[in-house]
Formats: sequence, structure tokens, C-alpha cells
Amino acid sequence: MRVLSGWGRFRVLWAALAISMTIGFTIQLLGASFQKRLLPVPWAPPPRAEEAGEEDEGGPPSPPAAPCQPRKHLVFLKTHKTGSSTIVNLLHRFGDARGLRFALPARYQFSYPSPFQARRVKGWHPKGRPFDILCHHMRFRLPEVQKVVHPDSFYFSIVRDPVALAESAFSYYRGVAPAFRRAGTLPAFLASPHHFYQPGERGNHYARNLLWFDFGLDPPASPGSAGIRASLEGLERAFHLVLLTEHMDESLVLLRHALCWTLDDVVAFRHNLRSPESVYTLEPSTAARLRAWNYLDWHLYTHFNRTFWARVEHFGYARMAQETAMLQKRRAELIQRCLQGGGPLEPGHIADERIRPFQFGQAPILGYALRPGLAPEDQEVCQHMVTPELQYKDLLDAKQFPAPLQGNSSQLGAVR
Repeated sequence: MRVLSGWGRFRVLWAALAISMTIGFTIQLLGASFQKRLLPVPWAPPPRAEEAGEEDEGGPPSPPAAPCQPRKHLVFLKTHKTGSSTIVNLLHRFGDARGLRFALPARYQFSYPSPFQARRVKGWHPKGRPFDILCHHMRFRLPEVQKVVHPDSFYFSIVRDPVALAESAFSYYRGVAPAFRRAGTLPAFLASPHHFYQPGERGNHYARNLLWFDFGLDPPASPGSAGIRASLEGLERAFHLVLLTEHMDESLVLLRHALCWTLDDVVAFRHNLRSPESVYTLEPSTAARLRAWNYLDWHLYTHFNRTFWARVEHFGYARMAQETAMLQKRRAELIQRCLQGGGPLEPGHIADERIRPFQFGQAPILGYALRPGLAPEDQEVCQHMVTPELQYKDLLDAKQFPAPLQGNSSQLGAVR
């Protein structure tokens, strides 16, 4: 047998070491590459009841999982023209039923379109108690929001395809957005948007990249995708969940499990609906121009579309189908029990002003009328489900900040 000399053994060892280092370095590079491609999914639904105690192969049953506790500290970024009023209704109902404290604006928005400021919250004090729920229109600014709410608050929002959003925004804000007002019609605006649009002009934030604006983002300082990607990564860190308007039922199922709420907590009627006759039918070429004009919104929407479906996949498609069917069945039961006419109505058919939606923009905003003769236990549930956002906000305001009794001020004034 041949015996290697000292120098020969050294060369073999050196070659083996070099090969090992090369393999290790290659694996490290591949691992980093794979990590960059993975969608971050920081949230996971709690286990189903039937999964608790499920036996592993060849082992004893696992101990049952501890029941989750309903989350009551919530921040909802209410974006424009995304169906967000429907989400606000269920938040109003949930908080109202449990006596939670809402961070309320003096009127109906937090000085929008200016960025959110803690001092704009009614009753807020730097050393006061934090509020439980923040859910009214604002331009998001995380450091200011954090001054108002609990540190463990759950942050979520909702986004919509920018094509449908922009069509809705044109109908609703044509009177207040100078760019829309000058153009007169959506096709005229899209034929030459730069002719009508002036950046920074008051009201023109409604005319371009409205989602991007509501999330508190500024246009990237330089062209290219790096600035857009950095902004979206920042939102990914701030928000636990972002819902999709086009998949509202699936969104409500994910929200229900993320918050550990009951089915009835997330059943809602659609609010702030336009009359269907007012919706402008878009040609494919028009949709493409809207997407290009609102390119930042398109980046934001596609990003959160991907994260949404990653969560659905994690949740389970079969489970999702089952739970959306349950949600739809329960909503149909409540429609049958509560609503006169079985659905949304034109405002002229809603006699009760307490539940008639505020009218704004070019198209009628639909609402609901209650069936006459409801049983007392149904009356309260149904009334809360159909109460529009502005009227419900006023009810919450009156509860949190009751008006002083008549005569109290004069009696107090007499005390020295």
C-alpha cells in the first residue's frame, strides 16, 4: 500500500478544506436567495377545535390548545372608497357592546388630509389612558397613532383594485378634486391627466394614488422600484393584516380568526354603497390607463394581494370555503330578519333619518330600512347593523362625552 508523504497529506487536507468551504458558501448564498423570495407571514390562525388534542402517529394526544382571547385593542386605517365603512360598522358594534373607548375626531375625520396628530383625538392627553379602538378617516402616521392607543394594538386596513377605486373616487369626489372638476368626465380626464392635475393642489390627493396617500406615504424621491419597495416593507412591519375589498367575505373570516371574535362579531351589511346605475363601465384600455396613472396604488395593491393569499393558503382553502359559506348564511338570515325590502334602498325610501346615509357626490348613497314590528331583542341588533357611520359616531361620542346636566354649570360657578 502506498504511503503518502507529509507534503502529499497536506495537499489532500488542503483540497478537502477548500471543497468544504466552497460547498458551505454556496449553501449560504442559496439560503439567502430563498429567504428573499419567501413571503413574510407573521400571522397564523389559532388551531381549530378539532385539531386540538389530535394524535400524532405513534404518540399520545397533544394537550388541548389554550383558548384565544378576543382582541380589544385595535387600529383600523379606514381607506377611501374601499368598502371600509362596512368594517367600521362592525368595529362600532363590537366596541359599543363592550363599553370600549373609541379615539374619536372632533367631527368625522382626524383633520384629513393632514397627517394624523394625537392632539386631534377628542379627550386625549399625553398622560391619559390609551384608547381601545381607532377607526375613523385619517392619513396614517405611526408615531402619532402610537401615542393614542395601547402598545399591543392590532393594526389592519383594507385595499382595493386601483381601477375600481379610481372610478369610484371620480364619482364621489368630482366636486372637491380640482383635477376631476376641470375634466368633467372620466374619459376626458384620462385622455390627458397631466393637463388637469396639479400636484399639491388642495383636494387633488383624491385624483391620484389615493391609497398610497391614505397610508401616509409620499411619492418616492427617485425613480425606480427601490423606494417603492422600502415603503411597502415599512407598511408590512406596521400592519398585522390588510384586507381586500374584492374578497370581503374571505377578509372577514381572516379578521375574525386574527382577533379571536365570534361569527356574529364580523357579520355586516355593506355600507356606503352607490346606486349600481352610477357605476361607470370601464373598457380594458381605460382600466390600463387608470392603472398606469395610479401606479403607486397598483404596487401597493399587488403587494398586499400577495400577502393576503399567502394567509389564505396558510389558513387552508377548504376551511376558508366552509367558513365563508357560514358567514354568508348568517348574513342572509339577518337580512331576512332585519331588512325591509331584503336589501339596500335609495335614500328616498328610508324615512328614519337616524339610519338614512349622508349624501355626498354625484351618485345616490344607498342605505337600509328596518322591517316594521321587530321584536325588542331584534330591534337593537338590527338597528346597530344598519346605522351609518356618521350617526353611529355621534352615538358613541354622546356616550363617551355626555353633555353636562342642565344647571350644573351655574351651581359649580357659585362654589368658591
